[in-house]
Amino acid sequence: MQTQRKKLARITFNSPVVLCFVFICVAVQATSTLTGGMTTHALFSSRSVSLADPLSFFCLVSYIFGHAGWDHLIGNMSYILLLGPLLEEKYGSVRLMGIMLASALAGSIANLALLHTGVVGASGVVFTFILLSSITGLRDGEVPLTFILVAVLYLGQQLYGAFFVRENISYLGHIAGGVVGGVVGFIMPAKQQSTSGYGIL
Repeated sequence: MQTQRKKLARITFNSPVVLCFVFICVAVQATSTLTGGMTTHALFSSRSVSLADPLSFFCLVSYIFGHAGWDHLIGNMSYILLLGPLLEEKYGSVRLMGIMLASALAGSIANLALLHTGVVGASGVVFTFILLSSITGLRDGEVPLTFILVAVLYLGQQLYGAFFVRENISYLGHIAGGVVGGVVGFIMPAKQQSTSGYGIL
């Protein structure tokens, strides 16, 4: 009697939006390293929008792919790889892309409008994911205690940093991302499961 061979585990592309985002960020940082930061400054950092500078509109979103260095990149990608796949499974790939886009726009517009400064990095997306992931199993008329605690801890820390700490950190972008995550968590339902077992975007 032949023993059945165990199937070897295979690597799956389980979270396409999150994985593609991470790969693009790594490629952008590698290119930035080779060019002495010129590509990040030109294409992946937000700045005041101007009709004379069409790329400035692109940079309102593209800045989330650029980072100030490898440490900055690794820190953000660690959170995104940890939280992103769970959120992509919950909300679907298309919705998660929309959430990330909203977070990017909120962060860049907030910084340009209130501080008149540009921003670089995916930290705002990270804060969106943190707040959004704290809202699980939401029911009508209920506010999860986990959401309240996360909001107090993370957003409170960012508010303190924005007013009392003088560092080259976009606290306002973090706050904007967290607000997007909180709002989306309350107004956007998770994707429904069809009877066939497949998710519906």
